[in-house]
Parts: sequence; structure tokens; C-alpha cells
Amino acid sequence: MNIHEYQAREIFQAHGLPVPDSEVVDTPEGAADAARSLGGRVVIKAQVHAGGRGKAGGVKLAADPEEARDAAGLILGMEIKGLTVRKVLVAPTADIATEAYVGIVMDRVSQRPVMMVSPEGGVDIEEVAETNPEAIFKETIDPRYGLLNHQATRLAYRLFSDPSLARPAAGVLLGLWRAYRSADATLAEVNPLISTSSGEVLAIDAKMNIDDSALFRHPALEAMRDEDAEAPSERRAREAGLSYIKLEGSVGCCVNGAGLAMATMDLVKYYGGDPANFLDIGGSSNPEKVVCALEIMAGDPNVLSILFNIFGGITRCDDVANGIVEATSRLELRVPLTIRLTGTNEDEAVGILGVAGFEADTDMDRAVQRAVRAAGVQ
Repeated sequence: MNIHEYQAREIFQAHGLPVPDSEVVDTPEGAADAARSLGGRVVIKAQVHAGGRGKAGGVKLAADPEEARDAAGLILGMEIKGLTVRKVLVAPTADIATEAYVGIVMDRVSQRPVMMVSPEGGVDIEEVAETNPEAIFKETIDPRYGLLNHQATRLAYRLFSDPSLARPAAGVLLGLWRAYRSADATLAEVNPLISTSSGEVLAIDAKMNIDDSALFRHPALEAMRDEDAEAPSERRAREAGLSYIKLEGSVGCCVNGAGLAMATMDLVKYYGGDPANFLDIGGSSNPEKVVCALEIMAGDPNVLSILFNIFGGITRCDDVANGIVEATSRLELRVPLTIRLTGTNEDEAVGILGVAGFEADTDMDRAVQRAVRAAGVQ
């Protein structure tokens, strides 16, 4: 689950990070009032679950409350990557001497959290990794013991050679770990962590992603979910119990089971296509899930071909087939549909689809190649 910057700032403050006071508002006049209370000169930042806010015009400096009002008026209501800005964060500007990056992510290779820091802050860490990878420093965190003092200190000195800055920076890293761990986060990030000309170390940005599977332990975090800021397709998938992540390709993939879904996406790439999504209907034999999945994919304008790849174990192939027939009767499908079914009640499923005029394949490679060709790739 993504949360907004202003929400992440609250969590960081609660764990001792030096985050300057700020206010979140939803009107231009509210931005002017917030600027007055914060000292006049402020930055206005769009609150949407999308990267690249600055490049899209969603971050603006304002020298006084009147400029803050004008800037908020320009940002509120704009769209960034298809998401409408409904709130803005108003924060005081800072006297920036240096900028650094600090963040914690889950490393799938080591199966542990990894803290990454870089003295090159204020830009995307992916850009640093591509152009200057030696400027990124890492410490793997043993979850049994957490981030240790000597690890935090070692990383802090990678950012600041001056002990008067490195010591508070080490405290920031330890606080970031506490925030990450307590929230069951998958990402906790400050970019940039700054030093000022007066010798302060401040976290003037905050980003967190929370593990959906752990939200049952965190009702207060669950309440932070902003459904208006979610893509409609992702919100609908979550409500239907589907695991769905939108991607940039043209081949829509509906699969049962995460492992098969990843294998299907790999095979789409292998045969020259690009998957448009990760979509796992799970082990349920509920035809309504299939209806929802097909409607979500059909509603994506980037999808030029749809592939159903079902291995019937717990999932019954005939239930999936009934869902496909039901869904296609409800909507006018504008793209080719390729179906691969094998396993439990396979013969019944093939019969159901045949009556409805669909052909079902049992060979995975052949079905993927057909779906890729249908998207116009081959």
C-alpha cells in the first residue's frame, strides 16, 4: 500500500527523524494560510502516488503566501500519470548545503532489508545507480538484531566526513529503520536528507510503502489508504481479491498462482512481447473473479491482446471457462483473446468454451506465442 508524503512524514516524526513541520491542504486559500504559519517562503508539493512530481509541475516554490496560493491553484486538479491531485503539502523551504539519499528496501536475493545511502541525493536513486553506481553504499540488516549502531555510523560517514553532521545522520538512519520495521514497510526513503549551512541535518522528504499482507496488524495504517489516489483498476482488483499490478506492455495476462504468473510473463518476453500486467486470480473457483479480471484488462487501452493461462489444481478450469463466457457476454471485447487451460475439469472447460465459440489451447508455449502475435508483435 502506498501512502502520501505527508503521512510518511508523520510516521518519520513519530520515530524521531528531524522532519520539519508542514501542513496538508486541499484549497489554494488553505495553502496561503499554511504558508503564513510556516514563515512565508514554502514549497508546494502535489500529493499523489506517482513519481516524477517535480518534472510534471507538481512541485513549486513560493516566496510568500500569495505565491503559495497561486502555486497551489496550479497544482490542485492537475493530473500526474493519470492521477488527479486533490491535496498539496505545504512545507518550509530549507537552506540546503548538501543533499543525500537514504532508504531501506527488501532485498530478495539476501532475503533481508538493505539500507542504501548515497551522497548524491535529490535525484532518482535509479539514475545514480545507472550513472554512478560507486556512489551507492549498502548495509544488509539482520532482522533478528536490526540496524546496528556501527552500521549506521559507517553509512553516515559515507555521507558526511564532518563528525558534527555524521553523528546526527546516524541517528536518522536508526530512526528510519525503526519506522520501517514498526510499519511492516517494504520501502522507507528520504530523498533528500540535507545538511544546512547552520549545521543541521534534516529529512525534507518522506516516502513509504507498506506491505499489504501486514495491514491486519496496523489498522491505523490501513486507515491511511487513499482510494481516490489509487488507479481505478488497482482498487477494483483489490476489492475483488485479485493480485494486480499494471505494467507498460500490450499483452494482458490473467493467471492463477504467482509462480505461473511470473513464468507466463517471462514467456511473453521470451517470445518478443511485453506483459501489460501481473494478474493472479489465485486458487479460487469463483467465476466472478474471472469476470472482474477480464473487465480490468479489457479496460486498459494499452492492452492489444489478452491471454488466460490457467493450470487447474485447486482452481477448476470449468469455473474459469464459465467466468470467461460470462464476462464476454457482458462487454464487447475489442482485442483478441487467447485461452490456455489444463488440469482439473479441463475437458468440461473446453466444451463450455467451444459452445460459446472460443478455442482453448492446452500448450503453454503455443498459447503465449499466439497471444504475442495477436498483439501485433510478431
